[in-house]
Amino acid sequence: MESYDVVVVGARSAGAATAMLLARAGHRVLLLDRARFPSDTLSTQHIHRPGLRLLDRWGLLGPLKAGGCPPVRHISYALEGELRLEGPVPVEEGIDAVYAPRRYVLDGLVADAALASGAEFRDGCTVTGVLTGDDGRVTGVTCRTEGGATQEIGARLVVGADGMRSTVARLVGARTEREDAPMTCVYYGYWAGLPAQFEVHERTGRLIGVVPTHDELTLVAAYFPQAEFPDVRRDPHLAYEEALRSTAPDLAERAAGAHRVERLRGTGSQFNFFRQATGPGWVLVGDAGCHKDSITGTGISDAFEQAAALADAVGPGLDRDTATLDAALRGYAAARDRLMEPRYQMALDSAGLQVTDERRGFLRWIASDPGSTRAFLSVAVSHVDAAQFSPA
Repeated sequence: MESYDVVVVGARSAGAATAMLLARAGHRVLLLDRARFPSDTLSTQHIHRPGLRLLDRWGLLGPLKAGGCPPVRHISYALEGELRLEGPVPVEEGIDAVYAPRRYVLDGLVADAALASGAEFRDGCTVTGVLTGDDGRVTGVTCRTEGGATQEIGARLVVGADGMRSTVARLVGARTEREDAPMTCVYYGYWAGLPAQFEVHERTGRLIGVVPTHDELTLVAAYFPQAEFPDVRRDPHLAYEEALRSTAPDLAERAAGAHRVERLRGTGSQFNFFRQATGPGWVLVGDAGCHKDSITGTGISDAFEQAAALADAVGPGLDRDTATLDAALRGYAAARDRLMEPRYQMALDSAGLQVTDERRGFLRWIASDPGSTRAFLSVAVSHVDAAQFSPA
């Protein structure tokens, strides 16, 4: 039986970054994914500032820029087609732009970096089970290739980075620690010939997010209340176009001279939960352990930050006894919760899609002061706590 220090299941943002960092730390790492790479996935694509800082630290922001991902240096927020807050993207640590890469580009870039760091990668490989010792500790995985061959692979640590419907989480019996009802559904499309910067347009019951991406295309996402999903999915094209017209009329005018390419993508599975982060011989990273409504667009940055936290926590622990490793994993779990709890709540608050009179007044107050406007816009790129901008 093959044996590794770490088997990482899932090779997108969370998994590829985890494999890269643990390989750079000197561990023998195997990265697995059931998809064939390069491949796309449902995503808002926006990388918030913490994620960009990590890409820069890892030596990957330069290659991302060189690969044709357009820098976006202006941001705007429009409420009900009337109130508008806009300005330049804040410059922090030399990063002066927002980036929203296609996922088949970003995930491939980080997976390639994992390989260059010494990890092995097998795509088209589906995990079907976990191996356990007599004490119940996870000691590896079983997997099946596209050709139907099965294999057992041993590991001191199995990392589940395989998304919201994580197979690893199910196989190890990770309990759900918190769960909230889905609040929105979303459909998005790619447009050619649509001039845009980083834009958010909102009214009660609708939110439109806009950002340029690779190949001179612009991503336009429309959010609806979850309760409307049965109606929206009956004719998503009609609902999508109505959302643009009623929520962002100026954007709809610009779109009249553009055309949508590729198919309209969407989901009503905007689940909200925290799962148990770790157990004997296993750990969950990214959406596998905590998934929230995508309306705040922080998922990629969250994944990168969790990968970095796990790598920092594990350190040399893989080379020591299991008690030391388990203590390191518990430290990671605590760090994950500290990182994700405020972002989770912010996502739930935003996903309510409610524009109250109090909020209108708050935004008018912000718009009256240039400094407050700049600070408010920084929330969109930097995970800043919006509470600090309260007029109180």
